Amino acid sequence: MQHSRKPSNYSRLQIYLHWAVVLLIAFQFLFSDGMSRAFHQVMDGSAGAAGLAATSHIVVGLSVLALTLVRLVLRATRGAPAHPEGETPLMRLVARLTHWGIYALLVLVPLSGMAAWFGRIGPAASAHEVLKTVLLILVLLHIAAALFHQFVLRTNLIARMNPHA
Repeated sequence: MQHSRKPSNYSRLQIYLHWAVVLLIAFQFLFSDGMSRAFHQVMDGSAGAAGLAATSHIVVGLSVLALTLVRLVLRATRGAPAHPEGETPLMRLVARLTHWGIYALLVLVPLSGMAAWFGRIGPAASAHEVLKTVLLILVLLHIAAALFHQFVLRTNLIARMNPHA
């Protein structure tokens, strides 16, 4: 759905969903070792029921997927603020590609994880690891761009994601 007028800011719900996904992704990156061990045990046939590490990784991954789908619906229905004034066409292109790349990966990483775990598909686990790495790279690029906007260009872009601004 295309909007004739872009909102001046993100809604509080969009902001809270953004930070909730950030926290969930940070959790996944910090505590993924237990899941890797559990998956290898399952694939080797040496594991019983999923342990706490695997269960929490699955629940958090499904939460990331669900919250991302809500974010996409909100973006489609409410829109997103315009790019800051003064951005070059290249900067806008990189921003769009980075944002949509992150959204795509926030869907594909959980889906590949589900295929690996529930379908016992080894190549899906490999894809999950590669996609997770690409997501990390795009998130770091996103953070670097936000800091560049804040401290070099001084656009105060970070205020867009502050629910109290």
